[in-house]
Amino acid sequence: MLYSSSRPGRLRRAPLLYAMAAILFGLAACGQETPVTTIRFDAFGGQVDLSLVNVDRQQAQQAASLVQQDFAFLQDAWHSWQPGPMGRVNQLLLTEEPFVAPPSTMPLVRLSKELEAKSGGLFNPAIGYLMDLWGFHADAVRSRPPPPEQQIKRLVAAAPGMSQIDIEGLELHGHNPAIKLDFDSIAKSHALDLAIEHLRELGIKSALVQAGGEVRVIGDRSGQPWRITIRRPSGSGVLAIVPMRGDESLVTKADYDRNFVFKGETYHAIIDPRTGSPARGTRSVTVLHRDAATAAAAATAMFVAGPTDWETVARAMDIRYVLLVDAEGTLHMNEAMADRIELVDSDTPVAPRMQSSAVPGATDL
Repeated sequence: MLYSSSRPGRLRRAPLLYAMAAILFGLAACGQETPVTTIRFDAFGGQVDLSLVNVDRQQAQQAASLVQQDFAFLQDAWHSWQPGPMGRVNQLLLTEEPFVAPPSTMPLVRLSKELEAKSGGLFNPAIGYLMDLWGFHADAVRSRPPPPEQQIKRLVAAAPGMSQIDIEGLELHGHNPAIKLDFDSIAKSHALDLAIEHLRELGIKSALVQAGGEVRVIGDRSGQPWRITIRRPSGSGVLAIVPMRGDESLVTKADYDRNFVFKGETYHAIIDPRTGSPARGTRSVTVLHRDAATAAAAATAMFVAGPTDWETVARAMDIRYVLLVDAEGTLHMNEAMADRIELVDSDTPVAPRMQSSAVPGATDL
């Protein structure tokens, strides 16, 4: 496994589960030269699809078993509101004393510190107490009145941030008791990155791992690109298709992902750290990038930045491909994404692209 686990009993059941999954979902086009094996399992509160190209049944079951083990361990290690390693870290951060952190949490802390800095603080996984206040730390989000404005202002004024956590070897040292880590916005995407890394170690050259609106691919689908759909802002139907091949990730953050409705108004879980309330002006943001974790953080930050400031964030985070849908349903894209994307409905309104939409110095992904 990419992360060691202290729960071998649970993980040993994975091969049997995957053997059953392989039988249920089968070897697609098994009589062809390059079969595609598709396997499904549940993790991170939803369905994960794993597609492997040109592998036999034994290799597919081995790969699927290992990926499922990774996901099972990581979702427990990174869970934001249930007891586990992340809960222990948050309790120790309250003390404002150095402590040795569980190894499973350290990579996300390091990565999030870097991504928060690049985003100008718009991606901020240290605002867990705000997520608590809004009721998003629950398995089932229920309709409820918005929190009292005074409580929101108090948490915003405390200004928790990843920059207030020092890393010294194996130790973490928090300097603000208002910090509560919540990695939900990138945890699933980072798990996709780790899964692809593991598949490569097994010698698999073409694969897709998808969890909801988050996808990571390597290679291609039997000589053709992987064709990934982007959902409409309503959450139903297809807005666009993005062909992908090589080594790419596509992540969409949308207001339909996790929300509740109270008195006709929708409150979603993408919180603006500056206001302490759900970000307004954006319905969804899709980012194409090499690794899924960076794409997820960037999509979150640009969702918060909104239709007027997303390009500034894209340049700061070296993101070349962006699609933002604003509150009116208008599409905002940079030039590279406009050349790449296939819109399903040609009548969808598209905002004019400005010269500044190019990302100077950005890599291809």
